[in-house]
Amino acid sequence: MRNIRLLIEYDGTQYAGWQWQNDQKTVQEMLSKAVEQVVQEPVKIYGASRTDSGVHALGQVANFKTTSSVPSKRLIHAINFYLPHDITVKGAADVPVSFHAQYDAQSKIYRYTLLNNWIRTSLNRNFCYVCGLLLNAEKMLYAAQYLIGTHDFTSFTTSALQGKNRIRTVKRLEITREGKYLYFTVEANGFLYNMVRTMVGTLIEVGRGKIMVESMKDILGAKNRNLAGPTAPAKGLCLIEVKYNHDS
Repeated sequence: MRNIRLLIEYDGTQYAGWQWQNDQKTVQEMLSKAVEQVVQEPVKIYGASRTDSGVHALGQVANFKTTSSVPSKRLIHAINFYLPHDITVKGAADVPVSFHAQYDAQSKIYRYTLLNNWIRTSLNRNFCYVCGLLLNAEKMLYAAQYLIGTHDFTSFTTSALQGKNRIRTVKRLEITREGKYLYFTVEANGFLYNMVRTMVGTLIEVGRGKIMVESMKDILGAKNRNLAGPTAPAKGLCLIEVKYNHDS
């Protein structure tokens, strides 16, 4: 039995997220069907991150086990042949049977793209959130520092079952500006549902002066979703990279 690790990118605009759903088209479903066409046997695809509806990926990682003898290098082109053009396998490699894309991940890096301009974009419209409000990036960066470290991020996720572990470690949260674009880059050991988008939405409120910089610490400590800002639109979010211990 072989274990194959895949590196995948996709435009999530037309999909109801990564995870297979019975009534909606998902990335996992399309990838599973394409792989099965190639290896000619049922497979179970395990993804590193369950990206939400409309969220994109530049570096999603997945794995599946197979008895197929097709070389991993040939798998790339063979699987892509059966995939729609908005999903692409960029890499394939044999890995130890014990490898699991989700459980072995050490950290994940997401980037949120915001076009801070009152004029919309046509060419990049599916990959950024257009916000025409005047934003103070310096204040946003100061507020972001409160979110770095190990915290309970209940204030930055939607309601879930009581007792669910909401403690995560944010290793870095950077905000950079390139022309009219603002990029929010977040690396953590894991993310709660809508966590990155709610963090970005709250930081936007800081940037427009609706939330004070120092209030970020209080919002985090309150563990109350109602105190944080709105959830930023999905189309601005992209999974950039998944890190593993054995990666260089």
